[in-house]
Amino acid sequence: MTKALNISFAILFSFHAYSQEDPPLEEQLGEVVISSQRIAIPFSEDSRTITVITSEEIEKSAAPTVADLLQQVAGVDIRRRGTAGMQADLYIRGGGFDQTLLLIDGIKVEDAQTGHHTLNMALPLEVIERIEIIKGPAARVYGQNAFTGAINIITKKETANFVDLGLSGGSYQQLNGAVTAASDFDHSSHLVHFSRNTSEGYRYNTDYDNANYFVKSLFNTQNQPIEVIGSFAERKFGANGFYASPAAKDQYEETQTSLVGVTSTFKGEKLSYSPRLYWRRNQDEYVFVRQDPSIYRNLHITNKVGAEVNANYTSEMGITGFGVDLSQVYLSSNNLGDRDRFMGTLFLEHRFEFLNDQLDVTPGVAATYFSDFDLHFFPGIDVGYSFSNQWKLYANAGYTYRIPTYTDLYYSDPTTIGNEDLDPEEALAQEIGLKFNSRHFSATLAGFNRDSENLIDYVKENEEDRWMATNIRSLNTKGVELQMDYRFEVSSFPQLLRLGYNYIEDEVKELEVNFSRYSINSLKHQVVATMQSQFLKNVSQTIVYKYAERTAGESYAVVDLALTWTIQQLELSVMANNIFNEVYTETNLVPMPKGNLLFGVVYRLD
Repeated sequence: MTKALNISFAILFSFHAYSQEDPPLEEQLGEVVISSQRIAIPFSEDSRTITVITSEEIEKSAAPTVADLLQQVAGVDIRRRGTAGMQADLYIRGGGFDQTLLLIDGIKVEDAQTGHHTLNMALPLEVIERIEIIKGPAARVYGQNAFTGAINIITKKETANFVDLGLSGGSYQQLNGAVTAASDFDHSSHLVHFSRNTSEGYRYNTDYDNANYFVKSLFNTQNQPIEVIGSFAERKFGANGFYASPAAKDQYEETQTSLVGVTSTFKGEKLSYSPRLYWRRNQDEYVFVRQDPSIYRNLHITNKVGAEVNANYTSEMGITGFGVDLSQVYLSSNNLGDRDRFMGTLFLEHRFEFLNDQLDVTPGVAATYFSDFDLHFFPGIDVGYSFSNQWKLYANAGYTYRIPTYTDLYYSDPTTIGNEDLDPEEALAQEIGLKFNSRHFSATLAGFNRDSENLIDYVKENEEDRWMATNIRSLNTKGVELQMDYRFEVSSFPQLLRLGYNYIEDEVKELEVNFSRYSINSLKHQVVATMQSQFLKNVSQTIVYKYAERTAGESYAVVDLALTWTIQQLELSVMANNIFNEVYTETNLVPMPKGNLLFGVVYRLD
């Protein structure tokens, strides 16, 4: 490795090695119910393209954050600015960063100000049980913002008593500390996490100081369980070239994002329902010149308070899912003004099964009322046919939409102006796919198409004009996605080979404007190859290869490595990222760091 490779040391704490007695992933996922849906459907029977990242895969992923982890999934485009998931935008199948919905344990945590804040709510990997990635039109199931798909982070429900203490140091003068503890009592159980991550940055003004607090408690476990979740994340970071022009090297940002949710589930013989209350808050302070905030400063505070009930009823006709979601959004901003919005959504869908349950048909519809955008309907349908226990053909179609963010509507600075007359973005999307699932090998092949209208772009007629948000784009997006997993054993040790490929072709209607800010820059070709292997009793290793070629023409390839050695409760590890020192950017011409190493030791107190 070259001198550009930064070598440092870490003490990292984790748990759960891959058990040789564990069933293959295909068998495990066959029992997993996609938890954010109203109709309880096992993973293997769902008629959509869904990827599940398990806790075992998370631990072996060679990824330190959720943003890095999601980059290992074909069809998901994470465009990072800086390291440690400091600021990253989430895209699925060529959509925009405002068009993907994030959920935490089924709670919708979108930000009405801007989709740039979506991943502010990404949790520490230590508390995540699995991640469900639903690709394609999902507004019928989740409501607005699920334009191109949705990602649901499922947190752990610990029943064992333990304490994990962590201290880590890494490249670019990283210094991190973490505490994770779980306790199980007669009538309750609790999981608590705290971590703080700091760094001097990999280049000028990319330093950061992050703190994460998380608690999940289950009360009244012997009778009617009540689940309470609380999370708070604070980020302070230099944003060299993150926004505006890459020449703006002195930008700075601080965000605070919190979530509180209370959920319970009532199960009857035929009817089950889950009521939920939640509150999500985000505060964002942006300074154009860090050394002098008086030059230009934005402060936005967004609150979303919601109540929802999701239910399903089983009858001779099949399973009916229905629900209601009511929420109120408040925004206070020195730039966007004081805004508020009420949203109410009704969901209804039914799963029919025919031909001895080989054919499933699930039509559904959602209707949402916005106090500032009136009423919108978005129907859809899923169809699947199982040829055998291993083969399934499926298809789905649906209308989907996104209402403009408050930034689209009201933002104003010396170069940009919002537009209060914007209409919602709309699309009709279709997908057809084929799944194969066996003990050692699984594969999914899907083709998709999306016709979008009223997409929002920032345009202007003259060079000296300000950019204005405008419903001006019409876009057809089509593509193919392939995912293959092969699991086998060498001397009784588990091995995993995974290959994912995604191809996207965008056809843009010609714009009748002189200047356009947003060019379409999807991942035209995306390849992700992963090898998780073990050849010695207590040693496992992971290699991840990521190749990206964008519509605009630039391409890059990055290789990451991870090695873990477990000795009873002690774990030694090393992680290497971008080992071949690839020079590349993911968004806004922000250069990503070259190769770096992270060494660690792991220990658990039972």
